[in-house]
Amino acid sequence: MNLVERAKSIILTPAAEWDKIAGETHTVQGLYTNWVMILAAIPAIAGFIGLSIVGGGMFGMSFRVGIMAGLSHAIATYLLSLGSVYVFALIIDALAPSFDGEKNFLQAFKVAAFAPTASWLAGIFSILPALSILGLLGLYSLYLLYVGLPRLMKTPPEKAMVYTVVVIIAGIVLSVVVGMVAAFALPGRMGMGMF
Repeated sequence: MNLVERAKSIILTPAAEWDKIAGETHTVQGLYTNWVMILAAIPAIAGFIGLSIVGGGMFGMSFRVGIMAGLSHAIATYLLSLGSVYVFALIIDALAPSFDGEKNFLQAFKVAAFAPTASWLAGIFSILPALSILGLLGLYSLYLLYVGLPRLMKTPPEKAMVYTVVVIIAGIVLSVVVGMVAAFALPGRMGMGMF
């Protein structure tokens, strides 16, 4: 699997790429080492550079997070992202039968691994805090989830939308919990009172 070609294809032609992914043989370990661990590093590294090296400013005041606090935050964010993919796959798999989908953890893991691609790629904008608003382009990952989920989990078309919405809500809850853990588990509570 060529990382650049796969990322380009899933962004530009998601339906065709999800169909290809559905038929591929992958392992959880292989998806982690060849895809998730690489792409999940983008927002963590870019965020570290943006907050600790470049710094940001607002209303005439500038700020920079200390190197050690920034590094701790980047590592925690990265590790929590890796764990979130696995938990998200568990959620997708557990919810599938409720929407007449097929319970298949490997297919669920493929969805959890490939759907956040746009979000991870958009994380590059964190390298310059002034551009971090462009990270909203990562919301395209919701569309990728919408296209891929019914294809891989074999959900009937009439239940695909509701299944997708429920999975998105579960994903939002998971993201909030991960964000809170990242903010509170670090020295100095970097997520609190940064400005």
